[in-house]
Amino acid sequence: MKSGGGESTTIDIEARSASKGKGPVMVVHHVKEEKGGMQKGMAIIDLVLRIGAIMAALAAAATMGTSDQNLPFFTQFFQFEASYDDMPSFQFFLIAMSLVAGYLVLSLPFSVVCIVRPHASGPRLLLLILDLVALTLATSAAGAATSIVYLAHNGNASSNWLAICNQFGDFCKNVSGAVVASFVTVVTFMFLILLSALALRKRH
Repeated sequence: MKSGGGESTTIDIEARSASKGKGPVMVVHHVKEEKGGMQKGMAIIDLVLRIGAIMAALAAAATMGTSDQNLPFFTQFFQFEASYDDMPSFQFFLIAMSLVAGYLVLSLPFSVVCIVRPHASGPRLLLLILDLVALTLATSAAGAATSIVYLAHNGNASSNWLAICNQFGDFCKNVSGAVVASFVTVVTFMFLILLSALALRKRH
């Protein structure tokens, strides 16, 4: 009876220790699966945002690059024309937004890698760093172009800068649309950076 009781007690203790040892392992696997699904979901959102940012950046660059208007009247010596390449700020805007769009296209494979391998930290960290650089470039281009667009609409009496949008309405409409598209790109980059930071934080 005693040996039987001792044997049953031993079996009971082993069962409890086994169950105690098994429980946390199952919980850990469950948590890992949840984290993997969350990381994959954030990576998919990242890819969608990048595609949207590409469209916005390309729209900004293309609209600025085609901004040109000639007035229907001219003199023997003057032709009244407004073009983006007359202003260095608009030239910088076109170059910067083209570079940003090119970077976004090249970043798509890394975003796909983050979907396929949601637990990989290297591609996500690389995207975070490069996104910060691209955000700085896009913000500076948008800010520079915004100041010129403001002067084109309102002028500046102190510096004798006349508002030209009353005469060059189509030109001002195009460059204003390009600036709006660039700010859409900037806001999208902000979401991408926050998403990458959150994804890296969830891994630890």
